[in-house]
Amino acid sequence: MEEIVCNPAHYYVDSLQLRLFTVLGALSLAASAATSTVWEVNGFSDFLKGRLVNLSLTADGILQPGPSIRWSTPLDQPALWSMAAAPDGSMFAATGHSGKVYRVTAGGKSTLVWTAPQSEVFAVACDAKGILFAGTSPNGSVYRIEGSNVRELWRAPAKYIWALQIGRDGELYIATGEPGRVYRLAPGSNTADLYYETGQANVTALAFAANGHVLAGTDPNGLLYEISAPAKASVLYDSSLPEIRAIASDSKGFIFVAAMGGALSTRTGGPSAPTATTSTAVATSPTVITVSEAKENEQSGIRISSDTGKANAAAQSSGATTGTSVTEVSGVEKSAIYRISPSGAVETLRTSKEENVYDLMLDGDDVIFSTDDNGRIYSWHDHQTTLLAEPGNGETTRLLKTNGALFAAMSNPARLFAFGGAGSAQSSYESQVHDSTSVARWGHLQWHGTGAGLVFRTRTGNTARPDTTWSEWSDPISDPTRALIKSPVARFVQWRAEWPAASSAAIATVDVPYLPQNGSPAVHSISVSSVVSNNPQKSGNTAASSSAAYSITVTDTGEAPAASSSSSATQSVSRLQSTQTQVSWQADDPDGDRLVYALYFRAEDETNWHLIRNHIFENTLLLDPDVFADGRYYFKVAASDAPANAPEFALESEMTSSPVLIDNTPPVVAFGKVNRNGNVLDADIDADDKTSPLRLCEYSIDANFWQPVEAVDGVTDSPRERFHLHLDNLKDGEHLLVVRVYDTSNNAGLARITVKK
Repeated sequence: MEEIVCNPAHYYVDSLQLRLFTVLGALSLAASAATSTVWEVNGFSDFLKGRLVNLSLTADGILQPGPSIRWSTPLDQPALWSMAAAPDGSMFAATGHSGKVYRVTAGGKSTLVWTAPQSEVFAVACDAKGILFAGTSPNGSVYRIEGSNVRELWRAPAKYIWALQIGRDGELYIATGEPGRVYRLAPGSNTADLYYETGQANVTALAFAANGHVLAGTDPNGLLYEISAPAKASVLYDSSLPEIRAIASDSKGFIFVAAMGGALSTRTGGPSAPTATTSTAVATSPTVITVSEAKENEQSGIRISSDTGKANAAAQSSGATTGTSVTEVSGVEKSAIYRISPSGAVETLRTSKEENVYDLMLDGDDVIFSTDDNGRIYSWHDHQTTLLAEPGNGETTRLLKTNGALFAAMSNPARLFAFGGAGSAQSSYESQVHDSTSVARWGHLQWHGTGAGLVFRTRTGNTARPDTTWSEWSDPISDPTRALIKSPVARFVQWRAEWPAASSAAIATVDVPYLPQNGSPAVHSISVSSVVSNNPQKSGNTAASSSAAYSITVTDTGEAPAASSSSSATQSVSRLQSTQTQVSWQADDPDGDRLVYALYFRAEDETNWHLIRNHIFENTLLLDPDVFADGRYYFKVAASDAPANAPEFALESEMTSSPVLIDNTPPVVAFGKVNRNGNVLDADIDADDKTSPLRLCEYSIDANFWQPVEAVDGVTDSPRERFHLHLDNLKDGEHLLVVRVYDTSNNAGLARITVKK
């Protein structure tokens, strides 16, 4: 390819300069705006997502003028099954589901030639004299059509006629289904002889090898036969896919095969009642066909399934009516193209999990094949695949090249296309719709390509699919130095490139810089809780000292071990755990920007906020509870997306918590009247808390389990409560009685007495 330049001024930009130009263009939208971004379209897979008209797409992702559509002729039918070239340059087109055959002139004008007594004409062939042969289904018959003279040439002992091929001596080879056989009809004869019995349900494709042998593809086992003589054949290849769809061979002895049907997980037989079908509604897929058997002189029933496979017939050649169960399986191989060398070696040229390959043909050293994805037509050469043309919605079921012109048969609905030379007509490319995730402002459109005359347009809107609410296509953009996108600010954007006739311009990359509207962050929740800290700073104790404080050693003599310190010192047990106040919050940003937080507080009786901490990047903060006196407080979190945006574009939001009660002071617990009478003990306990209601009172005798005591008024729920403890069966002797009272902030107040007899 020639050096890539920006048209129309042939301004050269190499790849590094292009990247710099893209970045600078994006930054020119808004100085220092960190969220400016670029939607870049380049490469084969990117461009394939758009809509091509009279364009080709090379394997290395260059968009350029391709074969132009000379004419497109609609046939007012759902499916176009087969076509054949006549000596005068016209084309015969066989359709379904009304069994009509058309002649289309070299200029694209169609005329109805014949309506078959059956609903489907799956195969046609034309000889050197212009005599047309047509195979009909479901009661397989071969007709001879010469002008207005039509006669049934032969009634096949099979349901379907899938393919017809005229041999070098004028004999007609016929591929049938149910059963899968190949017949040969000699010139002038009204009876066809069985040429080969495959044992398969259907013979779906016919061709001739370079040595003159007949090549036959079958279904449902995907076998390719080479038939060298009547009843004499060998299998060239056993495909993993169920149907051999098309065959082509070259003069060197190489054979090319298209196989398909890998997305069908089940093909089960069952009865299907015949029904009349006369509607010309578009079929959902023209390649999976179930044809119910019809009685003599009655119209057959046709059902078109929604997936791949040419005919879903029973594997046995019985005469029972066949029904089809079709299940789509995603992620499996749907189609493949193989090349078989004269030595018998098989090479897989291409496989696809997305597209079905319906037909292939040879054009010199190129393999041309068609698919069901927008009717795309590809060219394969030396392991490189080029998208030649994209005629439009539907499936390109057949390809034919004659007198240097390429013809394509399309279904859903039936149309016949004729292609001319590359660049002979105006071309255009319409990109996919891009979602900027929010309303955006647009920068300067940038493109990297060759040649002059290209024109770009843009349009924008706020719906995922363009509709009447979208803006009109913009004025043309042709000068890369004055390429500011003037379409309105919106969430979605689309661009279109237009080539004039006879242009050779090409595109490698198109960039759309934009600045999405900055979305405000949101704080969703604030939580304030108490957590236990194992090493509070205020403890002042080391790990070693804490270990010693809880360590007790008992010797086998019952005496205390030697101490490193004075034995007269009193040991104390320290509580190395204390509570801290933890403030945590949940926040997010619609653009995914990094957030920074500030935390504030104020007392319930205050109006001004006090900053606790700024520039917080985590979602939680631990605070020493002693910095707050007991009381009710509000906490506020402010979230800002300033780390990801320029100051003038940064946004902030905040949230204030509900009132939070902070209580670090335990209740005051005191014993009132205590009376012991023998083994019975009665004691009054008074508890008082300055800040929080009380929630639990419990007692322990001689360091045993804690047992609850309820308030005298029946419910422990007030800041001040009286509790009465009544114990029966208290053992004789002296006892230690400890009472513990908790408030709702989990502070515990204790009191003890020694009960003597």
